[in-house]
Amino acid sequence: MIRLPKAFIDRMKTQLPKSEWEAFFAVYEQEKAYKGVRINPLKGKNILSLLPFVGEKVAWADNGYYTSEEKLGLSPFHHAGLFYSQEPSAMCAVPLLDVQKGERVLDLCSAPGGKATQIAGYLQGQGLLVCNEIVSSRAKILSQNIERMGVKNAVVTNESPQTLSKKLAGYFDKILVDAPCSGEGMFRKNADEALKEWSEENVALCATRQTEILTQASKMLKVGGKLVYSTCTFSMEEDENQVQNFLKTHPEFTLLKQEKLYPHKCAGEGHFAALLEKRADGEKPELPVRIREHKNFVSRETEKAYREFEKKFFKEKFACNLHEAKGVLYELPKGVFDLQGLSLLRAGVRLGEMKNGRFEPSHALCMSVKAEECKNVVSYTINDARVEKYLRGEAVQDENAGQGWCLVCVENHPIGLGKAVGDLVKNHLPKGIRK
Repeated sequence: MIRLPKAFIDRMKTQLPKSEWEAFFAVYEQEKAYKGVRINPLKGKNILSLLPFVGEKVAWADNGYYTSEEKLGLSPFHHAGLFYSQEPSAMCAVPLLDVQKGERVLDLCSAPGGKATQIAGYLQGQGLLVCNEIVSSRAKILSQNIERMGVKNAVVTNESPQTLSKKLAGYFDKILVDAPCSGEGMFRKNADEALKEWSEENVALCATRQTEILTQASKMLKVGGKLVYSTCTFSMEEDENQVQNFLKTHPEFTLLKQEKLYPHKCAGEGHFAALLEKRADGEKPELPVRIREHKNFVSRETEKAYREFEKKFFKEKFACNLHEAKGVLYELPKGVFDLQGLSLLRAGVRLGEMKNGRFEPSHALCMSVKAEECKNVVSYTINDARVEKYLRGEAVQDENAGQGWCLVCVENHPIGLGKAVGDLVKNHLPKGIRK
């Protein structure tokens, strides 16, 4: 049983009808929190049949399912990016945005990447997804998850909302603000940390911070665009009151929909989400800042080396929008804005880099492709011992592997790169993600 703070108990008794007190507080007498996974549509179809730990469907999320399985991060299918572990009620915010292919979308407080990768599934590689996280350590985790899930059209930044709003005013069709909050919906999922950090003072501090974040987000949304504000807390100061105060100071916005999931009313730990629309409000809207298109640069030597690799590795041309920076070659998302002056962790797909006059592909390239796009593929069943061996960073025996760079897969889904020499596939899995 979780010992809830007295101040929290007292507040919830004023916030909820008396008829609901017993049901709400009974939730915290149950030890296990709800767990969920979200299937990654970027990795193809028929994924569900490969995941025996998937349970019932989450009602409010297209690709969301419940699970009771522990340590899912150890699954080879997790390495392959086939799914993302996510608390079920947290899946409710992104569907409200109604993201369409080809749109420009900002996830302003993006780490660790659950909602960003959910957005990416709706974009289907078209348009642009900007994922921002102000805390450097969390931004690195975000970038790793964007890579693992095979998102090709994302830019990951480590900036303040103020910096982004100065550069990208009126730029986005849709914006998600999953704001830092007091985390009351985390009391069961991450009890020790969430309860230790909770206080009435922290609730007030979070509300102040959220107000500033929303103000900056509003500047980056184009007229006619939609914004979803969400938290994983129950405090009205951070939820309903925050939205109402925002509407008072931003009359150009309209509230379209608002949802609050309580853990005694839904199969989830609890979440809040509000959908807002920006309109001209009868006045001529300010013209957005003009964004200078990013000018690509790539040396002839690097482009030649990459195209030679591409011809051997892929069945068809893979990358078009090449850009080289500090010896690393990228494929940038189509029509991306000028990236100069921003703290970047990722822009599109990191294709690889030049080493000793030759092009060496990156793990990010491997995670953004499908097996059917490549010429030299080695694929093993989930029960093949070579899968675990490869994920530990070891070379594997395979007399059927061709020569040179190859795509290493589990059940035909990429988990890394190898280099075949004779009947041995040398391991090129980055050390940081090995088991």
